[in-house]
Amino acid sequence: MSRKYELVYVVSPDATDDQVTEVHTQVESIVQRMKGQLEKTDNWGRRKLAYEIGRHKEGTYVLEVINGDGELMKEIDRRLKVTDLVIRHLVVRVDEEQAVVDRTRDRRTEASRRRRVARGLPPDRQPGEGQRGEPDDDRDDRFDMGGEELR
Repeated sequence: MSRKYELVYVVSPDATDDQVTEVHTQVESIVQRMKGQLEKTDNWGRRKLAYEIGRHKEGTYVLEVINGDGELMKEIDRRLKVTDLVIRHLVVRVDEEQAVVDRTRDRRTEASRRRRVARGLPPDRQPGEGQRGEPDDDRDDRFDMGGEELR
């Protein structure tokens, strides 16, 4: 069963760009060999770490979005643990959260449609229909304290 995972790893700041690319190539070859799919790679660059890891105070962050099964992720996890250039890594399964968001959105949409039909309105909003006083811009003023300072 194919699932979506996010892999974030931090490469030692002593590593060159070629070495960071080499770690990415290793991950990519494991994904291809185990019939997964590398959906996206995002190199966030060199950043300060939240806390010191060993003697390192900064590192190069890389995000990989991978579609595959649990065995693929176990193999990637195992390989990154023994790679000296990688000082930390984390694998998170993200497809489950997306499914929860989709179910919640569908549930809210259905509840809204039922309420509209019960009031004698069409199930979906019509163009130009909205709440009175709805702001035209995308600003979110719910947390605006009206210029007051918090003490």
